[in-house]
Amino acid sequence: MSRAVVTIVGRPNVGKSTFFNRIIRKREAIVDDISGVTRDRKYAIADWSGVEFTLIDTGGYFPGTEDKIGRAVLRQVDKSIDEADVIIFMVDAKTGITPLDQEIASSLKRIKKPLIVAVNKADNPRDEYTVGEFYKLGLGEPVPFASANGRNVGDFLDKILECIPPEKRLPESDEAVFGDDRLRLAIVGRPNAGKSSLVNSLLGEEKMIVTDIPGTTRDSNDTILKYHGEEIVLVDTAGLRRKAKVQDRLEYFSTVRTHETIRKCHVAIIMIDALEGLADQDIRIINEVVRFNKGVILAVNKWDLVEKDANTAKEMEAELKETLKTLDYLPVVFISATEKKRIYKLIDLARQIYEERGRTISTSRLNRFLEEIIAKYPPPSNDRKEVKIKYITQVKSQPPVFALFANHPGSIKANYRRYLENQFRNNFSFTGVPLTFVFKQK
Repeated sequence: MSRAVVTIVGRPNVGKSTFFNRIIRKREAIVDDISGVTRDRKYAIADWSGVEFTLIDTGGYFPGTEDKIGRAVLRQVDKSIDEADVIIFMVDAKTGITPLDQEIASSLKRIKKPLIVAVNKADNPRDEYTVGEFYKLGLGEPVPFASANGRNVGDFLDKILECIPPEKRLPESDEAVFGDDRLRLAIVGRPNAGKSSLVNSLLGEEKMIVTDIPGTTRDSNDTILKYHGEEIVLVDTAGLRRKAKVQDRLEYFSTVRTHETIRKCHVAIIMIDALEGLADQDIRIINEVVRFNKGVILAVNKWDLVEKDANTAKEMEAELKETLKTLDYLPVVFISATEKKRIYKLIDLARQIYEERGRTISTSRLNRFLEEIIAKYPPPSNDRKEVKIKYITQVKSQPPVFALFANHPGSIKANYRRYLENQFRNNFSFTGVPLTFVFKQK
């Protein structure tokens, strides 16, 4: 038995995303007073009075638009209406009925599904005097409420539950609670590197809007990929730019959201444009993901557009690793998101890295390794003090953290620490997984 789907539609800036955030009880959608902020459709699990349903937030509805992004948004809205069991048509109590509201209402009249005219921004009883005019839309009784301050939202949710078919009134499940054991895979990179194209190719449908205009994706969107019977959460993110180039509030919030996504994922696929090569901003993004100790895959996209011979990939991979220096343990995959070449290798590798992040190595095995590598190359003495590393143990997984105990931990130089990590990776792999070594006083 599937969960009911409730879709929010309406013209731009009537408060759809504000309502979405209030119902799911967190700031999931970007909200701003600039029209047209939401472009992709966003999904979340909501519940009210013990009944759970899927809520979809959509972009501002412009029927008949000729704009390239506008047409893509309209396709997303139409798809969400097709999925819906209940449609919320949101309008604005402050502005009253607009010609665009009337045009949208005409489109919705042809749809034979339960529909609620939601009159948002009725912040106080005075605002309800305008509610009566929305009967003119011919879509039934308008319901006034205010997403921003919560006024009458409970009554409005009761109205939604009345419209949900009895067979789809599912009780609240553990999925409504944040956190599960599914692999969360973030897709990050500079604008126009092909992030949304990769998501669409993996899913086999246009779930993310893709155009050739840089910066089309503004929000982070969770999407479920079913792969060999396993559910993987794909997160498509707004392109990261240098902070100096974040010129408006909207792009600022998109950048903040991308950083939040990095923190919440297990593994990040970092998209690199093969035609442009590794840019300074790519390196900054890689360092950001590593700083949060997330698994990392470097996906060199648009490989189908590169003139190449048998050695081109090897040469570029060597060049990338040389540039990244201490991050040379990051795997590199050459892909074409649009041609679907090697994109599933990314998923297989992400699953492997996810398992690696959760590995636990026994203390006895770790100490046998430590004894062997110290015998080959003991830590250099410092200030006439003999440095001895006595013991190693794993103190954490996901991400892995190892504690090493020494008589003079502060005297262990950076180059020797690097030697330990290199030897550790030679023995235990951890491909694509940042490792943390903590040196403590014995």
